[in-house]
Amino acid sequence: MSTTVSYRPADGQVAGAVEDSTPEQVAAVVTRAATAATATATASPAERAAWLGAVATALTDHAEELARLADTETGLGLVRLTGEVARAAAQLRFYASVGIEGSWLGVTVDGATDTSPRLVRVNQPLGPVAVFGASNFPFAFGVLGNDTASALAVGCPVVAKAHPAHVLLSVRLAELASDALAAAGAPDGAFGLVVGMDAGTALVCAPGISAVGFTGSQAGGLALWRLANERDIVIPVYAEMGTVNPAVMTAGARGRLEDVARGFVGSFTLGSGQFCTKPGMLLAPAGGDVADAVGRALVEAAPSPVMLTERIAASAAAGVERLVGAGAREVARTSGAGAGWSADAVVLAAPASALHPGSPLLEECFGPVAVVVEYDDPADRDRAIGALQGSLAGTVVTDGSGADPEAGALVARLARQVGRVTVDDWPTGVAWTWAQQHGGPWPATSAPAATSVGAAALGRWVRPVCFQSVPDALLPPAAREDNPWRVPRRVDGELR
Repeated sequence: MSTTVSYRPADGQVAGAVEDSTPEQVAAVVTRAATAATATATASPAERAAWLGAVATALTDHAEELARLADTETGLGLVRLTGEVARAAAQLRFYASVGIEGSWLGVTVDGATDTSPRLVRVNQPLGPVAVFGASNFPFAFGVLGNDTASALAVGCPVVAKAHPAHVLLSVRLAELASDALAAAGAPDGAFGLVVGMDAGTALVCAPGISAVGFTGSQAGGLALWRLANERDIVIPVYAEMGTVNPAVMTAGARGRLEDVARGFVGSFTLGSGQFCTKPGMLLAPAGGDVADAVGRALVEAAPSPVMLTERIAASAAAGVERLVGAGAREVARTSGAGAGWSADAVVLAAPASALHPGSPLLEECFGPVAVVVEYDDPADRDRAIGALQGSLAGTVVTDGSGADPEAGALVARLARQVGRVTVDDWPTGVAWTWAQQHGGPWPATSAPAATSVGAAALGRWVRPVCFQSVPDALLPPAAREDNPWRVPRRVDGELR
């Protein structure tokens, strides 16, 4: 039987191994999820909230154990990982509260008129969701992260695929979640786990799966997207993949160059550059020695990156070579940790003319690597922005006065091709809130209208159904006249 081997990034040694799920085991997990789907869908939001709360409590009760296990497999450090356990628990409770609030149901009622029958529209859960978590956030975006929490909140069972970068942790999290859900009264099959690459493929192809959530590389996300679109019954794939997140300096921002350089370096090296919101490119006015200033800031910061996996470390090094081959020049470099899976932090510079279709400069280099691109004038700057792929986030760096004359146009320009625009605020990190949008135009995500973080994330796992002339007793609870779930409703155009 094949296994998934876990390694310690700190020294490259084996941490353990887990047997991969067989095709029969994958089929059994999906069958349990499909069987549970009716019960999870008809449970009240309050019941689902209790399930999520129980999982959150299990995380916090085992925080120290989980953080240590995660550190063994990721090398991200106990301080960060302990905080991330708390974040994951808070996310679970947040999505539980969003589920109770109920606006995601979109209940809309049109009374009968002389020309139209009575119509009631309400969102319904899709069914079992396959979740593929990320390597860089083993808790917040792992098997019990945003995708799992938001899917359970709307009543969709989840079958998660263990991440090979932290497979031991994935298995332990699944054990804790399964026990907590059972104790809280959730139906058997509300949550399940499979292990192994082949198991992941089988999971997406399984007839019982109704949607896919993914966080990771473009290659991985697009592979799952193609699989889902080749099924006899096509299902939606919500893949958060990420690209180059641009930061754009105005001419006035040169007046605070040293601060900008330090902030940019701090952002693109945070977490060894392994954040999907890492700003990978700084577009700067020519003639201001911006690239050199960023290089000096990198040397001063002297990060010592440790990467999550051997593959990611090798990919970062190869990415620098591709960027140089595409016309970039190396400005500064600091050495990685040396032991285990390490990578150098690198600043490069390139002219705006190098940003042409097909250039590697337009692709994400996952790791502590960034490129400074100089533009000659606003028209040259806008051409450079237009050459970039859609991104998760874009940043406008101004003169700091609050009245930079270029800021308004740049905010509007970036809003056309990113999911989140920041001004004088580096984009690294994502808050789980009601207004958050963590998505972006293709190929940053496979579904630009969706978000993988925030209250609107629940909308991915439902579809609207209209009930025409259906007696009240036969409607879903959220749509009935007595409104037993006490959710917001729009009745005859009026919000109640």
